[in-house]
Amino acid sequence: MIRLDYEIIADIIEPGSRVLDLGCGDGELLSMLKEKKNCRATGIEISPRQIIRCMERGVSVAQGNIDSDLDVYEDKRFDYVILNESLQQVLNIEKVLADSLRVGKKVIVGIPNFCNLRARLQIFFMGQVPVTKSLPYKWYNTPNVRFLSLKDFRDFCVEKNVRIEKAWYLREGCRVAFMTGLFADSGIFVLRKG
Repeated sequence: MIRLDYEIIADIIEPGSRVLDLGCGDGELLSMLKEKKNCRATGIEISPRQIIRCMERGVSVAQGNIDSDLDVYEDKRFDYVILNESLQQVLNIEKVLADSLRVGKKVIVGIPNFCNLRARLQIFFMGQVPVTKSLPYKWYNTPNVRFLSLKDFRDFCVEKNVRIEKAWYLREGCRVAFMTGLFADSGIFVLRKG
């Protein structure tokens, strides 16, 4: 079964596009884009175990740190740069997003919503950092270094003069259209320089 966020990202990307996936994980999305969209796709991943998984899938991947390794790419080298579930894990969001917008014509960002209703209720009633299906880590083993809401990200884009061309909001494999800040577990945004 294909994840809804992957389906949405695949629908956004034009066939034959040049794609760079930052924090590509095990390469499942890149493999899908190569197979279904005939994309020239590559990824950057820091985890040696995930790099091996990418290679097993036949996906082109470089070991690197997206906080510092985008400087080697020339402007507009890629049609799309993807940061799906990785932006909240970088140290310097402003630099990574600026570099992504420089090397890609469009940037697709998928972020978790740390302020969804279930997370808010866990904090209020239990007095603990939330652990949910979409936020499965405990405070001490999370890879996330940033905890943001969908509104935080939209406000950030306005402040940095980044245009959001389109947005989708998701919860447990379904799209959310009403009160997205409360009910969506995640958001997917297509960005372009303002």
